[in-house]
Amino acid sequence: MTTTYRAWAAPKAGAPLEPFEYDPGPLGADEVEITIEHCGLCHSDLSMLDNDWGFTAYPFVPGHEAVGRVTALGANARGVAPGQRVGLGWNTHSCLHCEQCLAGEQHLCREVQATLAGRHGAFAEKVRAHWVWVAPLPVGLEASESGPLLCGGITVFAPLRELGIAPTARVGVIGIGGLGHMALKFCRAWGCEVTAFTTSASKEEEARAFGAHRVVTTGDAAALKKLAGTFDLIIDTVNAALDWPGLMGALAPKGRLHVVGVPLEPVAVPAFSLISGQKSLSGSPTGSRGAIDSMLGFAARHGVAPQTEHFPMSRVNEALDHLRAGKARYRIVLDADF
Repeated sequence: MTTTYRAWAAPKAGAPLEPFEYDPGPLGADEVEITIEHCGLCHSDLSMLDNDWGFTAYPFVPGHEAVGRVTALGANARGVAPGQRVGLGWNTHSCLHCEQCLAGEQHLCREVQATLAGRHGAFAEKVRAHWVWVAPLPVGLEASESGPLLCGGITVFAPLRELGIAPTARVGVIGIGGLGHMALKFCRAWGCEVTAFTTSASKEEEARAFGAHRVVTTGDAAALKKLAGTFDLIIDTVNAALDWPGLMGALAPKGRLHVVGVPLEPVAVPAFSLISGQKSLSGSPTGSRGAIDSMLGFAARHGVAPQTEHFPMSRVNEALDHLRAGKARYRIVLDADF
């Protein structure tokens, strides 16, 4: 019997999404089928749609912040049950036998497969994934608001967990956008002293509402200089070139500038700014399945949720235009309406 999934796909780079149907083939023994209820719209969906990273295949179905119900299980699938509400983020398969997978770092697997690369993503009525990557949603999380946690949320939560950041740390967050506003919320709930860096002084009130103790205008060299030697960690969430030497100077000894945004230009950091003060420059992708579960549990306990705007999935092109124009406040969620 032929199975058909309905979806929204772009026929070529930058093109509007169109109704699309495809046959996913037989359900794999280790796979879970999820019927989509909600799916976040991430800036990475735009980057993939436009083939900014050079590996998009068309027709392209975006979507990698999916929340829905389990509707089918392969014979070997574990950890979830039919009807259970679950989430699926950036990754959908990994090898499970390499050194990284065996260490519980499946997101660093050389064979890791993205939900929307080499396969069709979650702007669809259904999506499939290996059971390892299908995360049950904890009680206490609102399903309609949880999609962005599965990519943006774990991306900014992972540095706190993986880098051993203390709740007494002084943390700066660059950018109050889709990633940055969640970083402010997580850092504040973690217990940190939080400083928001923003290009827009008009966002100060919102930044404080999200958890910032202090707000600094990005590009204000004098203000940045006054903060020299302050931060244990600065999380960069923006896709733009910055005053890298100035930011390194704002770090305390052994401080770290951690990049989770994706500027297309190289990060120009002088070597001496690393050597002096024994500082670090680093980056990270999303997170392992264990980290995702940890993040979801933390979010449920501390009431951390993204600020969202909702569109029906049938208005996906309107939602994409809204995001492309920089008008999203602060994450967009598509509600399935097939």
